[in-house]
Amino acid sequence: MTILVTGGRGAIARAVSTGLTTAGHDVRIASREPGELGPSAVAYDATDPAAALEGVSQVFLYSDPRTAPAFVAAADAAGVKQVVLLSSLSAVGGPDDPHARTEQVIASGGYATTRIQPGAFMSNAKYWSFQVRATGQIRIPYLDAEEAPIHEQDIADAVLRVLLDGPGNGHDGRGYPLTGPESMTRRHQIGLITEATGVPIEAVDLTPDQARAEMGMRDEGQRETLLAYWASRVGSPHPIEPGVELLTGHTARSFNTWLADHPGLFA
Repeated sequence: MTILVTGGRGAIARAVSTGLTTAGHDVRIASREPGELGPSAVAYDATDPAAALEGVSQVFLYSDPRTAPAFVAAADAAGVKQVVLLSSLSAVGGPDDPHARTEQVIASGGYATTRIQPGAFMSNAKYWSFQVRATGQIRIPYLDAEEAPIHEQDIADAVLRVLLDGPGNGHDGRGYPLTGPESMTRRHQIGLITEATGVPIEAVDLTPDQARAEMGMRDEGQRETLLAYWASRVGSPHPIEPGVELLTGHTARSFNTWLADHPGLFA
């Protein structure tokens, strides 16, 4: 049976696809722009996913509240048996969170659903690298906000475990919160980058108003939600979730490991 992997151009989807292929599964990679993803890739229209779901038994799905109802209808019509949804740790905060609402919609289908709920990604540091290469600075608000960022490969490993186990193997209806192995401030992350790479970086702690001017986000609501979240995390160590070890049997990868896996990023 075929497993559909959506968001095929993303790092997590690529790692999931590789793991499934290595395990001998038939993988169909889906993307809005499939041309560079190989012969098994298909075009994916999230507003009308029926064509991509034809003949598919399992799906790795990126969360999208706008198109979740269309996915449920198409997946039920196609006879999909299992959906592993990439959601967010924010979904555990309450039913009004956008990711929580998406989880509710996706779970309404006739297939088994498992929710993978990672917190902040270590790969967010890639955006800092552009600033470092251009100015030698990292300019962000709330440098002392604490998060427990997670390596994208750990997320992929968790998704793989659920897909390889398949429906009916203890994951149905469950959510798995995931974090990295330690809580750290963004200031500390920047220090680790300097130690690992030898690249001197000036950390600039923006005020909220400076951040609003420099973040360049079109969605004002999303921007304010992020600022409020970062403010709430100052002086508050982030809880460590055991989901990575629970699903994969290995401890979550460290930020130093992530830096070693992305050499030259800050050069």
